[in-house]
Amino acid sequence: MLKFLKVLFILTFAFGSGYAQKSKIKTIVIDAGHGGKDPGTSFGKLKEKNIALSITLKVGKLIEEELGIKVVYTRKKDVFIPLHERGEIANRNKADLFICIHVNANPYSSKIYGSETYTMGLHKTEENLELAKRENAVILMEDNYKKNYDFDPDSPLAHIKMANYQNAFMKQSLNLASKVEKQFQKSGRKSRGVKQAGFQVLWETTMPGIYIETGYLTNSVDREILSTEAGQQKIAEAIVKAIRIYKEEAEK
Repeated sequence: MLKFLKVLFILTFAFGSGYAQKSKIKTIVIDAGHGGKDPGTSFGKLKEKNIALSITLKVGKLIEEELGIKVVYTRKKDVFIPLHERGEIANRNKADLFICIHVNANPYSSKIYGSETYTMGLHKTEENLELAKRENAVILMEDNYKKNYDFDPDSPLAHIKMANYQNAFMKQSLNLASKVEKQFQKSGRKSRGVKQAGFQVLWETTMPGIYIETGYLTNSVDREILSTEAGQQKIAEAIVKAIRIYKEEAEK
């Protein structure tokens, strides 16, 4: 309950001060999913934590070089960062955008492939709910998770609570997410569309945020892209093109 009131206060202050309406994109925080003792999904020797970090560093470099925007990373090496700390990093740095980069998997079918970009919101399908539960379960790896979180990460009520927190930035988040998926399509990738789910990592951030699932390690087509430098660079370029378009629109 205390965390709910804390975030509610932050969002109320943000709107009252005009923070939510500012348009200049000065700082972007990029979050490479998983890390350290949390490998994420895997296929053979390929681990999500390593692929996500590699793509994240490529995205950050392009943003700095091509857009001249300050980039802050939640991690730049293979370390474990608690989910609540990732959002706090974005808040402390007064980020204008929060971008999470992940890799997907489907244990039931190797035929499913393509990218998906999520925003915070109510679960539209059972598949989205299961993905959010799987990612949020990382909380249980944290030493003091009962102290850091005032809810059961597997509770449906918790996911609904989380969804309500991000409503203030939903429009901007959906706008950016749709641009990312459009650029993936233009680069020749299959897009599985923009979706909504209750990801803990987006919960406490006070800015527009998106959660990018760059592809499926369980699919041979996606795996070839995700596991190579050229493929990762292509993914990074598509993300940055989307950010460029979003930035140009926001700053008009």
